[in-house]
Amino acid sequence: MEERTEISSLGEFGLIDHLTINNETRNASTVLSVGDDGAVIDHFGRQTVVSSDILLEGIHFDLSYTPLKHLGYKSVVVNLSDIYAMNATPTQMVINIAFSNRFSLESLNEIYEGIYAACEKYNIDLVGGDTSSSKQGLIISITAIGEVAPGSFITRSGAKVNDLICVSGELGGAFLGLTLLEREKKIFLETGAQPTLENQAYIVGRILKPEARKDIIEFFAANNLLPSSMIDISDGLSSDVLHICKQSKVGCVLYEDKFPFNDEVKEFAYKLQIDPTACALSGGEDYELLFTVSQSEYEKIKANPSISVIGYITEEQEGTHLITRGGNRHALIAQGWNHLK
Repeated sequence: MEERTEISSLGEFGLIDHLTINNETRNASTVLSVGDDGAVIDHFGRQTVVSSDILLEGIHFDLSYTPLKHLGYKSVVVNLSDIYAMNATPTQMVINIAFSNRFSLESLNEIYEGIYAACEKYNIDLVGGDTSSSKQGLIISITAIGEVAPGSFITRSGAKVNDLICVSGELGGAFLGLTLLEREKKIFLETGAQPTLENQAYIVGRILKPEARKDIIEFFAANNLLPSSMIDISDGLSSDVLHICKQSKVGCVLYEDKFPFNDEVKEFAYKLQIDPTACALSGGEDYELLFTVSQSEYEKIKANPSISVIGYITEEQEGTHLITRGGNRHALIAQGWNHLK
């Protein structure tokens, strides 16, 4: 039988001590870490970028198919993705976690294993946070802190007419992974049949263990390239491209045949009779970077196989459009994930 330690047996401070006993400091900018009333950070003349996310059980994750270690890892990554989307380097984070009495100390340990794995991979310091009991379910809230050279942060509002619209990596995988997991959960609840993930490791990994695009930010720095606008794809390509267009007061044209898809995504989408393009446009949580650059930077962009040019920026009055593979022009509308629906 699995060991179960009641969290109440430690008390709040005992729990924090337990969860942070092996916490490492990796960044010189972390002057004072966990253990005091506040952390102290000194970014040595660089500008500080702050971003926060909350993850709620039943809204943002389902524990019937999400391993706790993966959840801890993902909760960090989704925050780091926002810091990278500002062209900044994440350095510290604080985590607040609330849990009901169905969670044991062992289950919290699993979550923190994932958190510390992400801290190690992305070179982040965990410098504080809070723990609390919750009436129902699990709540994780993380605030990530990063640094950027003065004036080098990138917003959603800088896109210029004729800029190229670019995206990192591949699209649509997370949406299909979620679709598969939800389908198997429904079958299990109705029949008791054990889930079959059909060897779809790629798409399942895209939803359960995403990665943030640290490599793209490093590529920008190494090639002296400063995008004019940027956002991470958390709500779906259509919604996120429209965020840039709205804040930059521009229009856009996207080309369906330029969208980057993994072969597994295309094959599984067709198997489910779903259009891969719809997965990219509507499905969130790919955590790729969507950005615009001047056409004069095309040669630099072309040299990176992880970046695809998928369209260009137009005058605002020209609207936002998608050109299909067949050459038809459709208005681009926001059809991505809406957290408040």
